[in-house]
Amino acid sequence: MFIPEVLSPAGDMDKLKTAIAYGADAVYMSGKNFGLRTFSGNFEHDDMKQAVAYAHDRGVKCYVTMNILALEDDIRRVDDEIDYVAHEAKADAVLISDPGIFSRAKKVAPDLELHISTQASVTNSEACRFWYEQGAKRIVLARECSLEQIRKIRENIPEDLELEAFIHGAMCMSYSGRCILSNYFTGRRANGGACAQPCRWGYYLSEEKRPEDKLPIEQDEHGTYILSSNDICMIEHVPEMVKAGINSFKIEGRIKGAYYAAATTKVYREAVDLYLKDPEGYKTDAKWLELLDKVVHRDYATGFFFDKPIDNAQIGSERTYNKPAFVVGVVEGTDEKTGMYIVSQRNKLYRGDTLNVLKPDGWEEPVAAAEIYDLDMNPLESVPHPQMKFLMKPSRQIDLPPGTFLSRDGDKDEGILPNS
Repeated sequence: MFIPEVLSPAGDMDKLKTAIAYGADAVYMSGKNFGLRTFSGNFEHDDMKQAVAYAHDRGVKCYVTMNILALEDDIRRVDDEIDYVAHEAKADAVLISDPGIFSRAKKVAPDLELHISTQASVTNSEACRFWYEQGAKRIVLARECSLEQIRKIRENIPEDLELEAFIHGAMCMSYSGRCILSNYFTGRRANGGACAQPCRWGYYLSEEKRPEDKLPIEQDEHGTYILSSNDICMIEHVPEMVKAGINSFKIEGRIKGAYYAAATTKVYREAVDLYLKDPEGYKTDAKWLELLDKVVHRDYATGFFFDKPIDNAQIGSERTYNKPAFVVGVVEGTDEKTGMYIVSQRNKLYRGDTLNVLKPDGWEEPVAAAEIYDLDMNPLESVPHPQMKFLMKPSRQIDLPPGTFLSRDGDKDEGILPNS
């Protein structure tokens, strides 16, 4: 049995370190150009070099996305980026969808591992073999592939050609992400990394001779969401994904926060490890589902792994995110004098609040912030200032290593009041 890789999003250095701490085998990232997520933090050249070195020191691979559909001006400046990613940053691979960038990568960095992005819409074994013959090491399959199709693809491609699939996170409503709505409405190139996500907007219907009379398009009392997709969540189907021959389990979400990277990475890391340890006795842990429900997400579904797009378009039941919890702080260490935890604030916290605990290893029941102080040991009733460092004494003896996330149940957009 092969060991599937847990591949996590790294939108910036903080998210990269978080994903690694919570168990990622590899991370995917982008420079400031040529990737499809220009609104995540991304990496300047020097930062990318440091990030790759940090990951390699911990045995984690780094893949750099260069998967835009390139225009002529892009092609003319791509060589320098490929050269830096391969020879200075020393990334393990690049993800490419454009044949022109693929061609340049082979010439500029012939030893660099090349992965074919999901943007290339690979949905069959013949396309896989085509890219393999061109020199590709891995194919990120189109999200439209079912598990049964993936199994058949695996049977009909070279054994050393790896398959990667998105197994958790947001889906684009367009086929393999090839959207032109963003270009049309805003002038922002969706396939150049600047998608404005107009699929998440609300829309009205107007008659051409009476444009001032706008009729709302309403599916139910919540409005309309005819273009808004569900999120993928395959945590209950790890055995099927392994058996289908998926080499890399990819988690979407470079734009999302570090807490999301931590929670999703931890859950899929534990699931993969548990399955490999005991395939016959494997069961989905209820804690995994509970944790995934606490990250910001749209309604979960299984994408097209079990349903054809024509039968189930995976349109969401809401246009808005589910926000069942929010992070209030991240543990940075322990104060030597007091033995209390040093915490960096992320949202307002009150003394006595009940907090969920997410840490790299193990699980903890919620704990209360029994006492909180500023760094001068002045007692506090609340911690209102962004990024403010404070001392916290939990309501019971508990191990909270650096990188532990403390969160509260509820939607912060509805107001933050004490929950004790």
